[in-house]
Amino acid sequence: MDIQQIKEYLPHRYPFLLIDRVVEVEPGKRLLGYKNVTCNEPFFAGHFPQEPIMPGVLIIEALAQATGLLAGNSMAGIMGKNKIYYLVGLDKVRFKRPVTPGDRLMLEATYLRHKRNIWAFACRAEVDGEFVASAEIMCAATERES
Repeated sequence: MDIQQIKEYLPHRYPFLLIDRVVEVEPGKRLLGYKNVTCNEPFFAGHFPQEPIMPGVLIIEALAQATGLLAGNSMAGIMGKNKIYYLVGLDKVRFKRPVTPGDRLMLEATYLRHKRNIWAFACRAEVDGEFVASAEIMCAATERES
């Protein structure tokens, strides 16, 4: 999926769209995408000017966006113009190494289970094959307010 296809599934836009491309998707199972982290990211101006590091919460947000893309490619009716996909829980969050300008942040989301309108995913982020972060992410789809 290129950026135009990604934008069809996710409501996020610059500067908060944190996935540049999806390279693999197995509907109902797994999605692999990436974010090219550049020195022009707006968050680097304050985090930290002398030693820029991508905030951990944005790494988790990028993984959550990957779950939205996986759900949108997997379950008809979950994503769409009248639905919104909310982050509702995080478990087992771990960070190992910082992400800096020039890194390609690989994002993997794997479907675990769902119950009613809550979906759970195992997520992992890597740079150059090295573990960066992981989390179990729970999301829910609800109707958008008019």
